[in-house]
Amino acid sequence: MRLIILGPPGAGKGTQAERITTAHEIPHISTGDIFRANIKNETELGKQVKSILDAGGYVSDDLTNAIVADRLAQDDAKDGFLLDGYPRTLSQVEALDALLSDNDQSLDAVIELVVDDEELIKRLLKRAETSGRTDDTEEVIRERQTIYVRETAPLAQNYRERGLLVDVDGEGDMDEVTERIEQALAKVAAN
Repeated sequence: MRLIILGPPGAGKGTQAERITTAHEIPHISTGDIFRANIKNETELGKQVKSILDAGGYVSDDLTNAIVADRLAQDDAKDGFLLDGYPRTLSQVEALDALLSDNDQSLDAVIELVVDDEELIKRLLKRAETSGRTDDTEEVIRERQTIYVRETAPLAQNYRERGLLVDVDGEGDMDEVTERIEQALAKVAAN
């Protein structure tokens, strides 16, 4: 399957992404992980990304698209993948569509984990408490949620209009959420 997972910070995207990729034997492709690994290994790309992030900027669509195109060309992604953190803009949606089309491929589904705002804040405050992250204050968390909604709403709407968006209730324990995702993916595969 060729999938994208969307969800605000605290929705459980990382956990569910790992479970989906294990169950479907596809790679979990996280642009954030790719950026961090390149920075850590001090690759040319890593140096480029680090200087952009250190200056408070965003990695350009062109650079991000190129990284994803390179990653999707690797053998383990030929029969499927789960994208996490990409696409983030409508321009990136168009680039991904073109890339897949050039390879006679298409997306199977875009999973969006839906969690109540107050539940997300509660989860993130608890995570901050246990991980010692002092930057996760309620004010900062609410601002991140606002930014996520503003940036992601157009993507979700685009995929909804194309019949690809699958809303999944992200509340409850991890196993319940995983079961809901698998049920949704079974419906997608049956169509």
